[in-house]
Amino acid sequence: MEHEPGDWIPSKAQQTGTKEIQARMGSPVHRVSLGDTWSTQVHPDIESERYIQSFNVERLINILDGGAQNTALRRKVESIIHSDPEFSLKDNYFMTQNERYEAAVKRKFHLQTIAKRQGWSEGSPELYYSYRTLSGDLAFSIHMVFLKSLKSLGSEEQIAKWAPLCNDFQIIATYAQTELGHGTYLQGLETEATYDAATQEFVVHSPTMTATKWWPGDLGRSATHALVQAQLICSGARQGMHAFIVPIRSLQDHTPLPGVTVGDIGPKMGFHHVDHGFLRLDHVRIPRENMLSRFAQVLPDGTYLKVGSLQINYLSMVVMRVDLLLGEIIPMLQKACVIAIRYSVIRHQSSLRPSGPEVKILDYQTQQHKLLPQLATVYAFHFLASNLLKFFHSSYSAILNRDFSHLPELHALSAGIKAMVSDLCLQGTELCRRACGGHGYSKLSGLPSLVSRVTASCTYEGENTVLYLQTARFLVKNYLQVHGSLGSTSQIFLPKSTAYLTTPYQARCPAQKAADFLHAKLYTAAWAHVAARLIKDSAHHLQTLMQSGADWDEAWNQSTVLHLQAAKAHCYYISVKNFTETLDKLENEPAIQQVLKRLCDLYALHSILTNSGDFLHDGFLSGTQVDAVRTAYLNLLLLIRKDAILLTDAFDFMDHCLNSALGCYDGNVYERLFHWAQRSPTNTQGNPAYEKYIKPLLQSWRSKL
Repeated sequence: MEHEPGDWIPSKAQQTGTKEIQARMGSPVHRVSLGDTWSTQVHPDIESERYIQSFNVERLINILDGGAQNTALRRKVESIIHSDPEFSLKDNYFMTQNERYEAAVKRKFHLQTIAKRQGWSEGSPELYYSYRTLSGDLAFSIHMVFLKSLKSLGSEEQIAKWAPLCNDFQIIATYAQTELGHGTYLQGLETEATYDAATQEFVVHSPTMTATKWWPGDLGRSATHALVQAQLICSGARQGMHAFIVPIRSLQDHTPLPGVTVGDIGPKMGFHHVDHGFLRLDHVRIPRENMLSRFAQVLPDGTYLKVGSLQINYLSMVVMRVDLLLGEIIPMLQKACVIAIRYSVIRHQSSLRPSGPEVKILDYQTQQHKLLPQLATVYAFHFLASNLLKFFHSSYSAILNRDFSHLPELHALSAGIKAMVSDLCLQGTELCRRACGGHGYSKLSGLPSLVSRVTASCTYEGENTVLYLQTARFLVKNYLQVHGSLGSTSQIFLPKSTAYLTTPYQARCPAQKAADFLHAKLYTAAWAHVAARLIKDSAHHLQTLMQSGADWDEAWNQSTVLHLQAAKAHCYYISVKNFTETLDKLENEPAIQQVLKRLCDLYALHSILTNSGDFLHDGFLSGTQVDAVRTAYLNLLLLIRKDAILLTDAFDFMDHCLNSALGCYDGNVYERLFHWAQRSPTNTQGNPAYEKYIKPLLQSWRSKL
């Protein structure tokens, strides 16, 4: 194999050991390494973790990638990207917001040049892998959201007109939904689009300060067009939210067009490379053809026609939620696990016995308890999101052909899963950061950036509490279809995800010893029991309030805490069931099936222990059984500990992508942290405060010493 520029080439003294690692890993050191000239060997503490393998890491990489051909394609893209110095991320931690933005635009510009040369089209696997390789540190990512919304909500004629303009970057587009005064509650959006039949135009207007669009990415400094979500008014009647393509900047000199006030919203907690912006529209006129019209249209005379329910306008949000799981949110926790677990086999702290040597901190049960459930969780989420994506693809074409039968279930699943995944990825990423002690507080660890980035995912594309409650509405509706009024039961077929609500469940868990809790059917049934009970309780509480005189809306609001709890339990059940079903498909991979089974067991048992009150509440589990769950859980920590490094290696992130001094493949943590710190402007640009303040301060005391 030829070495790419920047590859790490071991010295002769190291080649034997390195070749052994390459043979065992199938993920060569020179491919993943940063190529630091001072790094000549893999740290023995991490090398020893890879020495004995209980499974084929390369095969697991292929499974996670969806096939060996995808792994090969991804690595080809990574090789192209990382052999080009224009794509380096190494100075990100030392840049200002303006510098980060410019660097992201430069990378996007350079990537488009390469994509054109390589024949990579928009939406291709190659560009998806490029985004992953560059950790999403590219400009114009919301441009793709515009394109996906166009393909979801636009007519074939509109797609034919606007998609080529987007693909060739003749325009740069954004998606403008959130306002100063409203976010997830789309019905409350205040921006208006009033149809003028005399000119066959829509007049798009921000009637109040709170109607100002606020937060859309690429809007602040880049976009020439925006897909504006606005309340349609035609023939004097309000028809709800619809999407309108609005030009906002001149294609000649990039200045705002008449009636448009646009700019950047200023400093944020993260996403420093993205120009999140604001937009105010003062009676801006656009052609009638600029309203996306696959499912609704306004005729020249102002007549409004629609297909299906108004909820179809939410389709673009469903598309984005499904894409974000694997493309944006789950990789944050994957990377955090790689960094924290690798660091935890390099860091030695205290001894297990008096006068004994300091041990790897991953050998402490408390460190395993912090990190290994996060590893199990991110594997569970990967398989969950992959299967949701399959369900989405099977439903999407039908929806575009105006078959909406799967839309309610798809909406409920995508809402609940997005909420659960982002919630637990945020908790897990922060846990990983804290598990690295003081060094986890350094930006150079890569962990603070992951935490701030995944934090945003709990809000964008739907605030999580609201999303859980949307799932809860679907669950209550399904429950009442089966059980009707209190106590009655009727025969009805439910969607696959809620079919468990029609089956009788056990009143008591039959487990008698710790080993019983390692049976997938047992803990899946346990989660089904708890989810069904909580859904029943929330529905009954709702009905009881209504029988006491409350109307539906008041009763719903007075029971939302119960609905929230039920929706979360349902999502846990779906994720556990999905993990076990994924394992069933790996019968021809016994070694991988075994190691993933341990992760599945750990995920399920950790979730039971975390929510043990729900299992104890009605006596489904006894205190003694919860103790048995804990015993089984603690035993699993020891078993998974042995494979922890290999399981993180299977995510196959290159060091360039991780951009972490603590998480590099070679394990040379302290040397890298020291070398990277030297590049900080605080060390290279002198200290202007010395001449201005420190020197005079010191001199003012000199005469008295």
